[in-house]
Amino acid sequence: MKKISDIFEVYTGSKLDFGKQQIDENGINFVSRNSNNNGVVGKVTIDNHMKIYKKGDITVPLGGSFLLSAFVQQEDFVTAQNVHILRAKNREMKDIEKWFYCYVLRENRFKFTAFGREVNKYLKDIEVPDEIPKWVYQMKVEMLKTKNSSKDKMMDISNWKEFECNKIFDLVRGKIGNLNDLSDGNIPVVSAYGDYQGIQYFLDVEPIYYNTLTISLNGSGTGYCSYHEYGFNANSDCGILIPKFKMNKYIGIFLATCINFFSYKYMYGRKMTIERFLKEKIVLPATENGEPDWLYMERFIKELPYGDIL
Repeated sequence: MKKISDIFEVYTGSKLDFGKQQIDENGINFVSRNSNNNGVVGKVTIDNHMKIYKKGDITVPLGGSFLLSAFVQQEDFVTAQNVHILRAKNREMKDIEKWFYCYVLRENRFKFTAFGREVNKYLKDIEVPDEIPKWVYQMKVEMLKTKNSSKDKMMDISNWKEFECNKIFDLVRGKIGNLNDLSDGNIPVVSAYGDYQGIQYFLDVEPIYYNTLTISLNGSGTGYCSYHEYGFNANSDCGILIPKFKMNKYIGIFLATCINFFSYKYMYGRKMTIERFLKEKIVLPATENGEPDWLYMERFIKELPYGDIL
């Protein structure tokens, strides 16, 4: 076994705030703490003061729900906070070999949490195989990439604009207090959880929310947003987004994805709050009248592979 630092140079990333960047389809990739699309959340205008990294470097999120979700970047890029960069010391290293090390890093996630034992202190010391197994060379790179990394559908974002979240949603806090006082049941209860749509328990409670979004207000999953078509309840660590428009499941899925683009800014030490969410701005497709283009969002999700069976 060898340490990561024996194989790669380790860099600290650009430490930028995606929400403060200018969206630019002809700009540079912005990599965040995200598990989709190789961590790329969009393209932003290049600034002369940006710390730019190169195609072929590996990005490694250090916290949140997607810590150690490592990816080989296919274009030059900049990064958000808490994303480190690995650059192979052996410049002849093949992409398939880099993807293997990404896979190995992901398999080390169980050793860390978003708080307590932080990855940034130990990343360079994580041990990985000193030889690439033969089976790796028989695989296709796509098998090791994130499921959503291929560009199944190109999206024109030239007409997108920023909208204040408080113009689109009201946000209320869940009312369930101590979850341990309740009996097991069949109703999903959403809590401060960064996976599985935020559902942490199934309890004997009333389903009082339907067809809406939730966002975590606490814990390592703070800022995590998900859509729920079904009836559910929520505890006080969860915020429920009440839409000010006619919601359906396709629009809900689209919006949850867009909201998760800025969730990387929040962590256990800087929690998402109702006040912070309502001050956020979300970038969405817009109509000629400057309103959110709900029809475009619905059609986009429906036209994705398997979108017709949602």
